[in-house]
Amino acid sequence: MTINPKLKGKRILMVDDEVDVLDTLEEYLTGCELYRATTFEEAKNLLESQVLDLVILDIMGVDGYRLLDIATRKGIPAVMLTAHAFSPDNLMKSIQKGALSYIPKEKLSEIEGFLVDVLEARERDENPWAAWQQRLPESYFEKRWGKAWQDVDKSFWESFKASLEKRGK
Repeated sequence: MTINPKLKGKRILMVDDEVDVLDTLEEYLTGCELYRATTFEEAKNLLESQVLDLVILDIMGVDGYRLLDIATRKGIPAVMLTAHAFSPDNLMKSIQKGALSYIPKEKLSEIEGFLVDVLEARERDENPWAAWQQRLPESYFEKRWGKAWQDVDKSFWESFKASLEKRGK
């Protein structure tokens, strides 16, 4: 499998308590320098000791939000990868805490595209969530969460959409 040149050689920390998910990520991200962690402590140690270009964080099982706080504080771009925590609340929390993408595990085969979107948006000083929204349009979430999924915190989602229009479509 040929990797996108934007990802070649990138140092990426992958954190998930499911080893098979890490194995699958390795298959999709050949050409990257990959670090694996299956626990919060392993991931924290790697975040603090390695120079990283990106981090992929599971939410549940590894305390992904605490790891997101560490990555954000260190200026390491982070994306959230989830199955069990796939909800409007967790999407909103991921955005608020500084994640640059929120990827359902059912879209794992598209991980390369999500990561390239994040890197390219950062290079152009654009909002990475704009490209994310192209990959996962509202209709994707409406099928899973219902048409009114954004009504719970309407002001947040209106502000979020406005930020996408300002900084890159």
